Amino acid sequence: MCAYSPPSAFRVERAAGFVVSASTGSQTRTYACVVTSASSGTVGGTSHTTSVVDRINEIGKDRVPISVEFYPPRDEAAEARLWRAARVFERLSPAFVSVTYGAGGSTRDRTIRVVRELARDTTLLPVAHLTAVGHSVAELRSMIGSYADCGISNVLALRGDPQGGVHEEWRKHPEGLEYAVEMVSLVRELCDFHVGVASFPEGHPRAIDLDHDTTNLVAKLRAGAEYSITQMFFNVDDYLRLRDRVAASDPEQGAKPIIPGLMPITSLRTVQRQVELSGAAIPSDLLARLTAAAGEGPEENRDEVRKIGIELATEMSSRLIAEGAPCLHFCTLNFARATSEVLTNLGMTVPA
Repeated sequence: MCAYSPPSAFRVERAAGFVVSASTGSQTRTYACVVTSASSGTVGGTSHTTSVVDRINEIGKDRVPISVEFYPPRDEAAEARLWRAARVFERLSPAFVSVTYGAGGSTRDRTIRVVRELARDTTLLPVAHLTAVGHSVAELRSMIGSYADCGISNVLALRGDPQGGVHEEWRKHPEGLEYAVEMVSLVRELCDFHVGVASFPEGHPRAIDLDHDTTNLVAKLRAGAEYSITQMFFNVDDYLRLRDRVAASDPEQGAKPIIPGLMPITSLRTVQRQVELSGAAIPSDLLARLTAAAGEGPEENRDEVRKIGIELATEMSSRLIAEGAPCLHFCTLNFARATSEVLTNLGMTVPA
């Protein structure tokens, strides 16, 4: 079933938790949006229709839950690296693994393929990033139906960034959606999917102010999102203030998990590129430390930068655990080593 790619434009009807049909007029395809059989929804004892929140609550009974983020690989070497990392993290039983969606929707086919393969070939619970940018509603419905057909029911509904990053002009597709809250509503209307959204400890770069940003996040949660994952940040106080703002704005929605996004820094150039694309900020004192560690030569001293990055990620993780963060979400760039070192520092040794 999972090899099937639905047409780019189709009609979807919902009834009793199912997408009943998707058709172009000449072809009709039925998608089961709630999969309970072992053959279609369960691999190695992990149901891919289990919710992220349920997994966090289950794992949290015994230890601090973790989760990781992967990028769709661009070539064979990157593909091999992703799968090596997936096998390492699989031994740690993360609550879930998310697969990003390139700016401007540039990695759609690769994202879909990787999510399917993770669901099929591992015990991991995959969460597919789904973005509005560059897509019509019909195309979004097609992708949702494709995931449902494979028994995948966890998505991260995002507005998405244009090609070139968050500071580029955002243009709505003529037949698409404008805001992430509309994405949440669309997914919830089509299927009984479990939906997460993004949150921004420093505020979204396009938000008027932090209050406006908080209002937008609460609206997404009210629309049916079950949790949020934050953009990466480097000041734990920013995360705690975000959590407090949401709880003060709407205690019911504030009770939903806000999962902190962390990226262990291993290269100054890489983290600078990441924050440029995302709109996040590196605190000035941290940037000064990283710049001094990188040195002035043509090639940065990555070993020294890495030491600072691992130490910082460990310290942040430790404080977040103490402050009751529901889960630690690591942006891995498809590498396992840095995150594994942080987890070892926290006493979560990766099994051999």
